[in-house]
Amino acid sequence: MKIYFNGADQDVTGSQHLIEVNGQRMLLDCGLYQGHRQDSYDRNLNFKFDIKTLDAVILSHAHIDHSGNLPNLVKQGYTGPIYTTPATAALADVMLRDSGHIQEADAQYVNKKRKLRGEPPVEPLYTLAEATEVAQYFNPMPYGTTFQPIKGVTAHLEDAGHILGSAAVALDIQEDGRSYRFWFSGDIGRRDLPLIKDPVLPADADFLLMECTYGGTPKPSPEEANGALQAVLTRTFARGGKVIIPSFAVGRTQELIYALNGLISDHKIKPCPVYVDSPLAAEATKVFEEFPNILDDEAHRFEKLEHHPALEFPQLHIIESVEESKALNGQQEPMVIIAASGMAENGRILHHLRNNIENPNNTVLIVGWQAPDTLGRRLEEGDKIVRIFGQVFERRAEVVDIKAFSAHAGQDLLLEYAHSTQKTLKQLILVHGEADQAHALMGKLAEAGVKKVAYPALYDTMEL
Repeated sequence: MKIYFNGADQDVTGSQHLIEVNGQRMLLDCGLYQGHRQDSYDRNLNFKFDIKTLDAVILSHAHIDHSGNLPNLVKQGYTGPIYTTPATAALADVMLRDSGHIQEADAQYVNKKRKLRGEPPVEPLYTLAEATEVAQYFNPMPYGTTFQPIKGVTAHLEDAGHILGSAAVALDIQEDGRSYRFWFSGDIGRRDLPLIKDPVLPADADFLLMECTYGGTPKPSPEEANGALQAVLTRTFARGGKVIIPSFAVGRTQELIYALNGLISDHKIKPCPVYVDSPLAAEATKVFEEFPNILDDEAHRFEKLEHHPALEFPQLHIIESVEESKALNGQQEPMVIIAASGMAENGRILHHLRNNIENPNNTVLIVGWQAPDTLGRRLEEGDKIVRIFGQVFERRAEVVDIKAFSAHAGQDLLLEYAHSTQKTLKQLILVHGEADQAHALMGKLAEAGVKKVAYPALYDTMEL
């Protein structure tokens, strides 16, 4: 068995791992690499393998850094199955279509500026129509269902506890007289999240391909996240300001809606307008409602106690049209605006930041990991001068980072995840994590007796 590391290796974006078994090839995730515009464009368009040789794809979950380059894969000739859970198939279809729309809209906006400067136009990475083509190849597999993606490999999906439908991938492999289990974690979630069930830990794995996004960082509890959110809202509203939140439309936005619902229901903050400015988030929330059987018990308890849905409350407003979105700029009263993208690289969040970032009464709230070279990372690191749509702005708004809202496992659960299969584990391979996080986790793993650990670089190859 060979693994080709083609994305999210010593990095946290563009997840893509190619596996070669019994002369066949299977791709684990096909994520969109997000970073500097030209680098991203080149890397996402140019796959490091011949697509004609690809026999199957397994998608761990719908987040764009794991699913977002599927349109280019299909556009360039892939017509095989894409195995994933039913909820992920539904969410990914919504997200990919939205991504295609954003790619087109951003290219159009940038090209207006380029035309004024006498520069040639850029092409969108892919279009809405091209993104729509992907859904026909989804092959939904419920958790625990056994299937055979390629010859000699039996697979099943387990709940990763990260977002709705997220999965770890267990592969039982027969190859050259050998039998072994390969386990791909996908993105590992956290315990006690209000909407999503706890992650299933690996069992009897010989080889574990595991994310390490927060390998050096313990995670505060969801209760601490809610307390920090309450403090930010109270402080900003006392100034008469707005709270602007770049957020992933799937997972993080629903978690924020639930948290705000709870704070208002418990009278911990004054009722305030909450605007979710994302057609994608609206569609994604409907998908959540289509799969109540895989939601956590806490969400069902909340609904019984409060007598209204976990993801609906009177102050919540879903913004659908561009006109409604623009109208928010003229409203000066305290409010919360949640908009995609989560790393503030594209979408409607850029317009809200452009119109609010120079007002010291406002707060920009960061609630997730920010990739290098993104606007979100620059805000997180405290840059005073930022560029939005090519224009320079002085950042006067307060910036607050609440890592506790991340749906990724912290160091403690990552250690437990690896240790749960230590008796059979021959090799642990860390991906989806920057060097400081990975090395911190490797030190803790060694202390726990997990010593055969690899941390491959982008485009490395490993034979197992």
